[in-house]
Formats: sequence, C-alpha cells, structure tokens
Amino acid sequence: MRIGGSGVIVAGGGSGLGLVTATRLRDAGASVGVLDLQAGGWDGAFAEADVADELAVGRAFDRLVPALGELRILLNTAGTGHSGLSVGPHRKVTAAGFRRVLEVNTLGSFLLAQAAAERMLAGDPDDQGERGVIINTSSIVAMEGQIGTAAYAAAKGGIDAMTLPLAREFARYGIRVMTIAPGIFETPMFSNARGPMVDWLRAQVQFPERPGEADEFADAVRAIVENRMFNGTVVRLDGAFRVPAGRSDWWED
Repeated sequence: MRIGGSGVIVAGGGSGLGLVTATRLRDAGASVGVLDLQAGGWDGAFAEADVADELAVGRAFDRLVPALGELRILLNTAGTGHSGLSVGPHRKVTAAGFRRVLEVNTLGSFLLAQAAAERMLAGDPDDQGERGVIINTSSIVAMEGQIGTAAYAAAKGGIDAMTLPLAREFARYGIRVMTIAPGIFETPMFSNARGPMVDWLRAQVQFPERPGEADEFADAVRAIVENRMFNGTVVRLDGAFRVPAGRSDWWED
C-alpha cells in the first residue's frame, strides 16, 4: 500500500507513539486524521471518541473520512491499563478496572477495525487488489505477563488472538490486518516513571541496550503498510526483550 495520497486514521494519535507516527505518515504524503479523547499535540483533522463506544467511533469515522479521501490505513495505538495484585491484602485489581481495560484495548480494537474495514470496502482496489491496511497495537506483556499485569495482558492478548481471523475474513476484500507488539518504548508515560520496577524493565532490553524510540515504532508501521506480505500476524518490536516474572512487593506500596 502506498502511503502518499492515502487516507489514514490514527486512533490514539494525540500523544505518544500514535502522535509521532501520525506526523511521520503525514510527512510522507498521507492525509491523516486523529481519533482520540483529546487532540493533545496533534494539529490536524481530529475527532473525539472513546474507542470502546461503538456509536462514538462511527461518528468519528463519519467526520474524518470525508476530509481524508479514501480511507486506506488505520493505525490504532489507543489503550489503557489497570495493574496491581489480584488477591491478598494489597489487592488492587477490580472487576470494574478489568472490564474497562477489556473494553478499551480489546473491544475498542475490534470496533475500530470493523469501522475501518466497512469504509475501506467502498474504495477501489489498487493494481494489486489491495484496499487497505489495519494495524493494531498489542504488547509483549500479552505473551509474557509479569506479576501484576493480569488485566492488561488479557486485554492485549485478545488483540493478538483476533489478528489472524480478521485477516482471513478481510482477505477477500484486499484488506490486511496486522498487530505490532512493542516492548519498552520511551513514551511520555514511561519516560517519566521512576522506581525499581522501571529500572528493572529498562535492564531487560538486550540490543539496543535502551528502550525503543517512537520513530522506530513509526518505521515499523511504515514497513508493514508498504510490504503486502505482512498480514495476519503479530510482530514483536522489542530489542529481544523477554519479560521475567517480576516481584509482588513492587505492587504493595
């Protein structure tokens, strides 16, 4: 899929990895709109929506797509977390928190993919029969969840699990579905965090010996968009990071 001239929606593009990637795609010639709770640092076409709200997602797409032209690319970086111990005197995980993480990360990813694919169907295929690319964002925590991440790991695991069945379903329309599972990246949230668990996480990256940078995430998105053989799978982007179990006492304060 060519980036130049394509209509792109970036969910979660008001900050972090989404903002940097949205900017990079626009610089590469795409017509980009952002869907998020707040525009944040984004200065282009914007629509407010909670990704877990089906009607709000639909309204946001209806607002953005006419301004972008044919929708060809969806990147979803929207997400939320709910971490802590699940049992015992320091229990913090609640049913409401667990449910919200599933609604935003898992259900939201599905609703965005569904809304994007429905609109991509209206577009003409390119000379290779391709109509669009949908890229969701998971996490390596889905594969190697540390202590305290049961809710987040479950929600991101749901994104991984839907990637192949959606790719198989959408294949007849020339729409690809991919998922990126990042390791530790220098987002504002992580860069500002402090404490022994953060130091421990940083030390797990093998090479390069540092967290990833947002531009490297954007490079991965561009590679997936431009290479048609990326389809129906989850790509780790982690510098050989493998998450050990961690420690319960990190969550007790």
